[in-house]
Amino acid sequence: MQLLQIYCIILLNIQIGGQTGAACHACGDEREMYHIIVNSTRLKGKNADSIDIVKSVFDRAGKQYEFHYTEHAGHAKEIAAELTASGEKTQLVAMGGDGTLHEVLNGIKNPAMCRLGVIPIGTGNDFSAAAGIPEDNIKYAAQIIAFRAPVFIDYISLSTGLRSLNAVGCGMDVDVLKRTYASNRTGKSKYYYGFIKSVFKYRARSFSVEIDGGKRRHYNGLIACLGNGRQIGGGIKLFPRAKIDDGKLDFMIVDYLSVFKTVIAFAKLAFGKLNTIKEVTQSRCKKAVIYPESKQFTIQAEGELYDYENLESITAEVVSGKLRFYLPAHD
Repeated sequence: MQLLQIYCIILLNIQIGGQTGAACHACGDEREMYHIIVNSTRLKGKNADSIDIVKSVFDRAGKQYEFHYTEHAGHAKEIAAELTASGEKTQLVAMGGDGTLHEVLNGIKNPAMCRLGVIPIGTGNDFSAAAGIPEDNIKYAAQIIAFRAPVFIDYISLSTGLRSLNAVGCGMDVDVLKRTYASNRTGKSKYYYGFIKSVFKYRARSFSVEIDGGKRRHYNGLIACLGNGRQIGGGIKLFPRAKIDDGKLDFMIVDYLSVFKTVIAFAKLAFGKLNTIKEVTQSRCKKAVIYPESKQFTIQAEGELYDYENLESITAEVVSGKLRFYLPAHD
């Protein structure tokens, strides 16, 4: 009888020990540090209490976190580069708009070792819209990161070394952004102001395109744009059917249009009927190569502008199964 009691005590201790070990392992996961990179210029007005909201969510979830505040343009990229320099697994959160998220993504040493999230408080939050993360609910965006596991999404890799989560393009979209940034207007109205001016001022450019290794085709185009997300410019839905995790990019080319046709085209765009215009070419691909026919060539990625000279070509391709991102639940 005494031997039986000793055996039972030993068995019970083994079971308790096993449960304790599992709990400690789970606690270890809970104690992983979340590095939240904040666009400091957005912490006013309606976002004045955003830091306190995020703190309350992460505290409730029992998460460890650290805020990193930007001090100048490009600082978010520098912070992300420093945080991921070791190449170890890192959890980063971009608290800002598309530009902040773009900087963070491009600062990461190895996307395969990073878990990335976004709390959208920027002027343009186009990728957040594609990901189903509302820009007017900071608490919900923080809860997605604090309480959900990240999943794989796609991103765009460019031969110039750039990465893009939402969209890259050249042509009229670049011109719109240049006019937008030169404007003294604030909020999303500046995007529409830039667009209206561009409609009447921008002229088509010559370039060639090769899609998935196919035949190289020439265009005198207004725009060539690749999308992983659905929209650009604060809500212009160029790629309404795009998905951020399907292993494909949506490619749209708008060939030359008169001013009148351009206005009509973008009116149709607002109603999701751009594909009814014969000058619009749409396709889905894994890789595209653009050959500019001008010495100076500018592309935009998440609204950030990059100038190149004497660039023979630029390649964009989708990267799948490397980057994990915090997304809301989808039924």
